[in-house]
Amino acid sequence: MATTATTVRRIVVTLPAVPLGDENPLPALRPLDELHQVDAGDRDLLPSDMARQIGYAPLRSVLPVRLRDGYGRDRAPVELDAVEIENEQIRAVVLPGLGGRLYSLVHKPTGRELLYRNPVLQPANFALADAWFSGGVEWNLGATGHCAHTCAPLHAARVPAPDGGEMLRLWEWERLRDLPFQIDMWLPAESEFLYVGVRVRNPHDRTVPAYWWSNMAVPESEDTRVLAPADAAYHFDYTQALSRVPVPAPHGAGTTDITYTTRSLHAADYFFDIAGDDRRWITALDGEGHGLVQTSTDGLRGRKLFLWGSGRGGQRWQEWLTEPGTGGYLEIQAGLARTQLEHIPMPADSEFTWLEAYGPLAADPALVHGDDWAAARAEAAGRLEAALPRASVDAAYAAWLEHADTEPKDILATGSGWGALEAERGHFDLPGTPFPAATLGAAQKPWLELLLAGVFPRPAADAPPGPALVAPEWRDLLESADTYPGNEWFLDYHLGIAQWAAGDRAQAVRSWERSAGARPSPWALRALAVAEGAAGRPEQAAERYLAAYACLREETPAAAGEPGPVQDAARAVQRALLLEAVPALIEAGRATDAERLLDEPAAGGGAPLEGGRIRLLRARAALGLGDAPRARALFDEGFVVENLREGDEALSDTWYAIAERLVAGDGPVDEAVRARARAEHPLPAAYDFRMRPESQEGDATAAPVEARDAQGVREARAAD
Repeated sequence: MATTATTVRRIVVTLPAVPLGDENPLPALRPLDELHQVDAGDRDLLPSDMARQIGYAPLRSVLPVRLRDGYGRDRAPVELDAVEIENEQIRAVVLPGLGGRLYSLVHKPTGRELLYRNPVLQPANFALADAWFSGGVEWNLGATGHCAHTCAPLHAARVPAPDGGEMLRLWEWERLRDLPFQIDMWLPAESEFLYVGVRVRNPHDRTVPAYWWSNMAVPESEDTRVLAPADAAYHFDYTQALSRVPVPAPHGAGTTDITYTTRSLHAADYFFDIAGDDRRWITALDGEGHGLVQTSTDGLRGRKLFLWGSGRGGQRWQEWLTEPGTGGYLEIQAGLARTQLEHIPMPADSEFTWLEAYGPLAADPALVHGDDWAAARAEAAGRLEAALPRASVDAAYAAWLEHADTEPKDILATGSGWGALEAERGHFDLPGTPFPAATLGAAQKPWLELLLAGVFPRPAADAPPGPALVAPEWRDLLESADTYPGNEWFLDYHLGIAQWAAGDRAQAVRSWERSAGARPSPWALRALAVAEGAAGRPEQAAERYLAAYACLREETPAAAGEPGPVQDAARAVQRALLLEAVPALIEAGRATDAERLLDEPAAGGGAPLEGGRIRLLRARAALGLGDAPRARALFDEGFVVENLREGDEALSDTWYAIAERLVAGDGPVDEAVRARARAEHPLPAAYDFRMRPESQEGDATAAPVEARDAQGVREARAAD
């Protein structure tokens, strides 16, 4: 039979999707809300290298990246540009415009989809820059968490593969750590495995913290088992404690086998502790012994299992991220370090490279689902070695390195212009990943003028300030820049952002005060409000936010009239500022001012702004004014917080605070009141996104915390 040539071609994928919306116009000055943190005291119990890397260079914020939080939950069919890689055995589909996500991986002889292919594109607040969606394989670079570019476009091109066929190259400039990277994907002829070569470069003259995790979503069922070559794992969950536990039963013989993910009650991470030179791999196999396996060269050291748990909060999140009734998923992952809480020092002028392989695995179900964990692992490892020898992966890696510098000619998609700007500034030699000047756009234009002319330009009229840059080299340029007369306030504003990002808060505050003194603007006043809040001065923060909001309202008349881009921009700024100012006012005990801002007309005229997040703030403001019945009525009417953050318990916390006040009346809230509130006012499932075990204690709507398997959960629910 004739061999079919491997092809790389453009296609279109159509699915129900939510528009991502515009970026948040306010720079991300506030501290990063990162769940993956370990108390410094707990690090003493960890291996020294792990403890050192956990404490190394944590991310303070996502600057210079802007948050992507303007999406909703109303889906409509959308055509997405995609690239298909196909040979006789495998068909892979990649979405270059969405972080290069490997959306689908189909084993053609059996028709099996090896990944969890989400039937919808529903953004949710899981990524470092907010918007994220579940499914496929995500390439996470930068810092702990889902990468900032996960919903952003990458450059893509067709290049020659090591075996003479075709290869898809993806590349971009990762902005959190200023690291260019590339991802090369190809299918050798007749191969059942997709090869993925990855290169991350540090072109700077300084050490940079590095992070990478390839995140694979696979279908979850009651008989799916995750296997990896380890007898122990580091367990981490929403209690933010990291501890080494045995696998597959962390709590001892006879307790829950966490490798069957539906048996666990609560969401958790398990980072497998793979010993010495053992081959790196991980797989998820169904009841028949079929599923996806991922392996790599040894440079990609870590392997992880993430499970949602069978509790109500975990299941609510599963429904939130996809279409209810379409099945859930679990995640298996592979990373540079042993855990995702670590960052690795990357020396100056160096690169990290490795090769991954993704494909089908078929194993004896009696062995992989047997009680003997060692035998189950050995069966999977043996089948992998037969299907794809370790030596073949190493050989493919060596062959790929010889092609990693090949210059792409056939461009398939275009990413951002930030790489071109950085390449111009640093005069970096980056063979294989060109960042041409033609990709520079309006966002980069003022920074290019600063770089080439040493002058920081005037802001665009009737528009919020554009994106900021905060790397040390850009801060140096800002500090020595000239500017146009009357534009000093704008230069000081941007300089303050760079200083804030570097941790030099006192200097940042001085720069913003100079900016506000030269010309009061909502931008500098809001930045000063953030600084006051970070310093633990809620009353001063409230005053600054009120001043910023008043200043914004003074500038709003330019946006009046028929709806258009200017009015839309003004309302986007108003919404972003409102969502920060109202919580600050409530915290300062100024719920009356909070309600006043919520009731103000939209920029340019019209009804006050609405939305799920604003409805939640209205309920919190009403509670702050002592009007618990009105706050409860807002919940009873129903609302949806479109960008609810992973781990955010604002909905349940507010619900129970209202319930406690309804029970206590004007009296004190004690333990008896709290117990009555939970019993008499059970949290509706629609508002239950709780993931921490302790957050559900004493809750009549939740399964018992001590339940250790799915059967226990089902029995507890049946008894409710």
